[in-house]
Amino acid sequence: MHTIEPHYAWIDQYSATEDPRSPLFEAENSLETFTNTIYGYYIHPQWDSLESETLYLKILFVDYDLGTAVIEFIGEWNDAIENDIMHLKRNIIDLMTHEGIRKFVLIGENVFNFHGSDDSYYEEWFEDVEDGWIAGVNFQEHVVREMHQFNIDNYVNFGGQLDELPWRTYAPRKLFEVVDGLLRRRLG
Repeated sequence: MHTIEPHYAWIDQYSATEDPRSPLFEAENSLETFTNTIYGYYIHPQWDSLESETLYLKILFVDYDLGTAVIEFIGEWNDAIENDIMHLKRNIIDLMTHEGIRKFVLIGENVFNFHGSDDSYYEEWFEDVEDGWIAGVNFQEHVVREMHQFNIDNYVNFGGQLDELPWRTYAPRKLFEVVDGLLRRRLG
């Protein structure tokens, strides 16, 4: 797992650690020291903590004018024991919605497992984005299946073209256009 790096091709356009409106403003990441682990396996030091022992993230891009954000994840999304959604909601999402972010692209190809609990934090997040949306892109099939069992799909859009979207091939604003177009057709 230590070789899986967060996407860095957009770093010249956005860095959460340099954004004073970001929940990760001035966060420091080593390029050489591996300190964070998931179940005893070191992860690349460029992943950021959301104060969970099993789930890490990287805020890849934010556009405050468009009210959009792209967040990439790695690890095990564990709401049952670690309450990851609470940590994500309180430590990251609440601060972003306060800054006007209403459309979230969640990149989940490196989320290896999901363990659900209740859906109250997802419901709260869904209500916070009002006329926006939350899209789960490239989550693994078994993870999406588990999320469906806990009704997370009532709040996060999965499936269809979102499951195999070549998101790395797009510039960040183009990715938003593509996801927004898919969801507009889907949501009517």
